Amino acid sequence: MIDELRFLTDDDVRYIAEESGTPVFIYSQRTLEEQAQKALEMPNAFGLTVRYAMKANPNASILKILDMQGLHIDASSGFEVERAVKAGISPEKILLTSQQLPDNLYEDFLNKVDINLTSLEQIRKYGNCFSGTDVFGRDNKISIRVNPGLGSGGTNRTNVGGPSSSFGIWYENFEDALSLIQDYEFDVKRLHTHIGSGSDHKVWEKVALMSLEHAKRLVELGHPLEILNLGGGYKVGRMADEESINLEESGNMVKKAFERFYDETGVKLRLEIEPGTFLVANAGSLVTRINDIVKTSDYTFVKTDTGMTEVTRPSLYGAQHPLVVVPKEKRFDRFTKDYVVVGHCCESGDILTPEKGNPEKLNTRTLGETKIGDLLVVEGVGAYCSSMSTKNYNSFPEAAEVLIDKNNVAHIVRKRQTLKQILENEVVPLFLS
Repeated sequence: MIDELRFLTDDDVRYIAEESGTPVFIYSQRTLEEQAQKALEMPNAFGLTVRYAMKANPNASILKILDMQGLHIDASSGFEVERAVKAGISPEKILLTSQQLPDNLYEDFLNKVDINLTSLEQIRKYGNCFSGTDVFGRDNKISIRVNPGLGSGGTNRTNVGGPSSSFGIWYENFEDALSLIQDYEFDVKRLHTHIGSGSDHKVWEKVALMSLEHAKRLVELGHPLEILNLGGGYKVGRMADEESINLEESGNMVKKAFERFYDETGVKLRLEIEPGTFLVANAGSLVTRINDIVKTSDYTFVKTDTGMTEVTRPSLYGAQHPLVVVPKEKRFDRFTKDYVVVGHCCESGDILTPEKGNPEKLNTRTLGETKIGDLLVVEGVGAYCSSMSTKNYNSFPEAAEVLIDKNNVAHIVRKRQTLKQILENEVVPLFLS
């Protein structure tokens, strides 16, 4: 099966490549808004907050579009919080869940966000700053993240639950956390779990039920629990043969569980979810140019002017992305051929067509027969590509980024980086001058 373009036409690809150069990321406002509405329609019992996991793609234009749709923000570092605020997101709409609490907890913008505490040490650090006081405007209500002892991900490297994961308070230490929380005179308003990216929805549903048991314990102790956040990681198919999560089906299961929880405890919990990939993966395309074609005894290699510097997922996880050849000039008699597609980095692992789930092995992909100078579109790159690439490896500059609005007008939303910008923070000591 030959992959097809998602939201672009061949003429769109040629035009943007000519105007912006390659490689260039292209995002679709229409797709972003459609996915946002799907998330907002997830069934729920007593209210729903959808938080965009901005680590998937923190471009300010994407943040603004999703904010306008009514989404809140899931931030993974203090820097992401500040970045979201600079993009115009209200701090009150941001939840920070981080492996490392910021040192500047007293900063004005951080003081207005919800901070999710993910370890016993984080409870201590936060407690030493804010225990038993409303100084700086914070109340005594906190959020905590628990590792339920079970996880799931598209690969082992995207599993963030279970005994092999450092994310969250290990469930066996839950009572220790409750004791600390009592010592610091905090009340828990939000319980949070997240088990992995691309997780199995059946495991996600099971963890939801496990999380409600922890929620019940908090209610028994008199905590004013208001919210259960079940994280994100919702699988969305990039390739034609990959399944996507059915949010309606999973939502209905959780809705019934929340209703049972209310019957048992009298507490109406608001549901929070934190999708990233679900919202933006298929809203992004990467246009690159084929700069060489070489043959060995086993393979025909297509070399592109992109690679790990824009898309690391294939090299890191053996992830698969649709690939579509767009001839630089229209050709009507087109044939197909099997190629291995590689990147431009001086790195043997810089490949765009690894074996599925195995970045150690090459795989071929059937594409339209291509020539040097043709364009190649990598689809499904809206999430964890521009934000998670090996930027500046081999001193390649960051790619440009373009947004296609609902009227099909292209806007530059990130200028192409220059070598001068790469070098501007380097300092050569005087003795080397």
